[in-house]
Amino acid sequence: MRLLIVGTLKGQLTAATKIAMENGATVTHAEDNEQAMRVLRGGKGADLLLVDVALDIRDLVMRLDAEHIHVPIVACGITSDARAAVAAIHAGAKEYIPLPPDPELIAAVLAAVANDSRDLVYRDEAMAKVIKLAQQIAGSDASVMITGESGTGKEVLARYVHSRSARAKRPFISINCAAIPEHLLESELFGHEKGAFTGAIARRIGKFEEANGGTLLLDEISEMDVRLQSKLLRAIQERVIDRVGGTRPVPVDIRIIATSNRNLADAVREGSFREDLLFRLNVVNLKIPPLRERPADILELAQHFARKYSEANAVPLRPISADAKRILTTNRWPGNVRELENTMHRAVLMAQGDEIGPDAILTPDGARLDIGKTQPAVAHATMAAEQVTRALVGRTVADVERDLILETLKHCLGNRTHAANILGISIRTLRNKLNEYADGGVPIPPPGSGDTPRMPSPV
Repeated sequence: MRLLIVGTLKGQLTAATKIAMENGATVTHAEDNEQAMRVLRGGKGADLLLVDVALDIRDLVMRLDAEHIHVPIVACGITSDARAAVAAIHAGAKEYIPLPPDPELIAAVLAAVANDSRDLVYRDEAMAKVIKLAQQIAGSDASVMITGESGTGKEVLARYVHSRSARAKRPFISINCAAIPEHLLESELFGHEKGAFTGAIARRIGKFEEANGGTLLLDEISEMDVRLQSKLLRAIQERVIDRVGGTRPVPVDIRIIATSNRNLADAVREGSFREDLLFRLNVVNLKIPPLRERPADILELAQHFARKYSEANAVPLRPISADAKRILTTNRWPGNVRELENTMHRAVLMAQGDEIGPDAILTPDGARLDIGKTQPAVAHATMAAEQVTRALVGRTVADVERDLILETLKHCLGNRTHAANILGISIRTLRNKLNEYADGGVPIPPPGSGDTPRMPSPV
């Protein structure tokens, strides 16, 4: 991991530096907030900031937010004054560490940041096949596409590939393409020059340059705007980037790993994803099965999370009872590993007695996880609702509205008045919509049409 120490407590921070380096961290120093920002803009990056509490931490937090730099801050100081610690936390620090530094405390903080729930735990044969393929291609520089439902562990697998590559000692930089607004994503990826746009107060090195020599993870790449995809394609093909507002191309040496929870072949057909970019990224596809298709992994992961959160919360490690195991293995886990982890975190906190029993396997609102799961009608309705919801993802509101109107009209055998009443719109609005669709070449059900034959009128 990369640690940036900010402050002038040289003797104390030197000790912290030594401890950090002994724990595998790469350490950079900055004397004040301004120098820290220059380091971060300059492409060295950081996974954690250790900041002297005597500095203006609130100012640093505001500077980071203004430039969309996301990195946790841990404050440190030689004073044991509780008010200083509270002020640092209120200013935006995640934690406060007193100096001189305790080696075990520094090591624990670094381990928490470096680990960040990224353990690769598996037992099921379906997942073993994916891991075997990942091991085979990890040593190459081939681009990798990791696909799977949300919560299956795509970023965990990406980090695993990086850790087994020749670039393992170089940076692993991740950017979530779905979490950053479209107008900012280009600058985040490629950086910008001072004055390139309103708010560009200084040159900023983007993720491509920050990851130089290492691996860049483009998380949820399917959410990237198609216009930006063309610039990404050039960067991958030619290994050069253009900063926003820049005049010279900048060479980069990185490996690209991308993830998506959508079917990108469908996105290509819809026109929301470039086919040539898909070919460039999808040299190797690691497809992670959903947790419900990896039954042997459920208990393995459950026991792993039970150990993890027992230790984190300083509570005794309890075994999982047979009844609790049955509930865990029969649940569908629509949220996959992420949902299972949260469930086991709750179970560790709620368990009483010598085991983690069924009464500790709860939903977030405190209900037993297995309540109602045995009712076929409820399960069928839940599955149907999930399928309908997934069918809507990736489509525009206009497309969904058009299909709803036409299907309703078809259901009403072409009767405009009945369809308008069901849809809750005026007949005039309905007619305007139908005229719009007809002008676009979409077939409109005529009066008397539909899948269900009309009943003859009584004589």
